Amino acid sequence: MTAFLFDPPPPPSVAIRGSDMRFPVRRIFCVGRNYAAHAREMGKDPDRDPPFFFTKPADSVVDSGAVIPYPPLTKNLHHEIELVVAIGRPGFRIAREEAADHVWGFGVGIDLTRRDLQEDAKATGRPWDWSKGFDRSAPCAPLVSAGDAGALTGRRIWLSVNGAMRQDASLAELIWPVDDIVASCSAAVELQAGDLIFTGTPAGVGPLVPGDRVSGGIDGLGTIDITIGPAG
Repeated sequence: MTAFLFDPPPPPSVAIRGSDMRFPVRRIFCVGRNYAAHAREMGKDPDRDPPFFFTKPADSVVDSGAVIPYPPLTKNLHHEIELVVAIGRPGFRIAREEAADHVWGFGVGIDLTRRDLQEDAKATGRPWDWSKGFDRSAPCAPLVSAGDAGALTGRRIWLSVNGAMRQDASLAELIWPVDDIVASCSAAVELQAGDLIFTGTPAGVGPLVPGDRVSGGIDGLGTIDITIGPAG
């Protein structure tokens, strides 16, 4: 039996809709600029360039309903509503036609971003880690199995802040749909059961302040609700 210097923390996990079981999270991959309108609002060309990825720590996941302290080092925290893909079967260099066989299910997530730190990183050619991978930066609603979710094409994805709609789009607007994203990510790393992939956000990202009530959803996959608390 392995002996540890101190007790390991509990494994990160995400709730599963309609079940007492939870989905253990191994890694979190995120796709950048996967909606043309969002690429334009960020000042980028929305042409179909190969998808690029960044990561968040597995323990940055928090459940829907969480109160998330306004994070340190930023004065410009942004919301980004996203479709989340949950990998349930390992695979390396997965063919696009076989990608669905490796997907356990789907969910609704919010990629919280310290936008001012991200812009500084872009300007200086430095990594995005501090802007994307901070504590509690990956709220995720309960996951839905692929069989229960059904086909996703054309479903509405949206986010509101204090009841005012900020993001309102369709999954049909994804530049790279789920099968392409899974195949592309698996060309660089061997995907494992427990990996999550946040698939990018539509246009309408914007700032959050303490006290904001954030709600978002994808038709048929449920909703997510978080509150931004005072600075920690």
